[in-house]
Amino acid sequence: MSARKLELVCPAGTPAAFRAAIDAGAHTVYCGFNDETNARNFPGLNFSRDELGASIAHAHKKGAHTLVAINTFPRAGAVGFWHKAVDDAARLGADAVILADIGLLDYASKKHPNLRLHLSVQAAAANSDAIAFYARAFGVKRVVLPRVLTVQEIAAINRDIEIETEVFIFGGLCVMAEGRCSLSSYATGKSPNMNGACSPASHVEYREEDGELVSRLGGFAIHRVGASEPAPYPTLCKGCFEAGDYKGHVFEDPSSLDAAALIPQLAEAGVTALKIEGRQRSRSYTESVVRNFRKAVDDYAAGRPVVAGALRDLTEGQTTTAGSYRKTWR
Repeated sequence: MSARKLELVCPAGTPAAFRAAIDAGAHTVYCGFNDETNARNFPGLNFSRDELGASIAHAHKKGAHTLVAINTFPRAGAVGFWHKAVDDAARLGADAVILADIGLLDYASKKHPNLRLHLSVQAAAANSDAIAFYARAFGVKRVVLPRVLTVQEIAAINRDIEIETEVFIFGGLCVMAEGRCSLSSYATGKSPNMNGACSPASHVEYREEDGELVSRLGGFAIHRVGASEPAPYPTLCKGCFEAGDYKGHVFEDPSSLDAAALIPQLAEAGVTALKIEGRQRSRSYTESVVRNFRKAVDDYAAGRPVVAGALRDLTEGQTTTAGSYRKTWR
């Protein structure tokens, strides 16, 4: 017995990763401009206007869609920079833009009434009343739900709203209010949701001290490991700290979301699209993850069992979690 086909929304941080995602079976690719208008603003990543235009054309030729993430919050006095990003995405033929800021949603809905709007996870809309407001006020067609909801809560939301929902299925987790990270901002002076950089490499330092390798972010020690042990990237929320008598990962374990086993339940909960996190990842990572999840959604649609856990080697710390879908993390 066949089931409803789920849309697979896949990341691309470079034109090469974009093509790899399409070739591996992505229904939709999301990406951003190479500036602070998107929340993955890292050196060497993202797209110039010419690169994005060529990528959108390539996607359309292959029957796929492109979403442009303009999901940071405009700086006071510089909102025109974000307006231009929306204008350029529309001009280049984007199938939708992913926005979080209310003012930017208002601008896009009025200036480009035919441009499809998706509500970013950065907006942290986690209940049906909030989602209905965005749909009513700005004509939003899809909401990317925050990673703080159980499958049962997602089902309850879908019963009460009239727009599409998209949920994360694989990749990194954020324990903050979806990118609004005071920890990273305090340590580095760079805001994830204003400058688009969480734990930026420019503020990372590794140093040997007393026979240990110490990793720091913005001058703060995040990890201490033996000289022969692998040193994880010093993302502050996944660091090892002492709190009272406890020593370890106080905020979050260094593990990745892998909810492949929950694809049937998420589909039954009314989800439209499954989103893979990882615009900062390599082309080969993108290809492997997209190909695996395209098979998973095709297997589900055809009534075949969904095989989970095949991507453990590509996860952070080679460990995975179902995150808040099962409400098991601290």
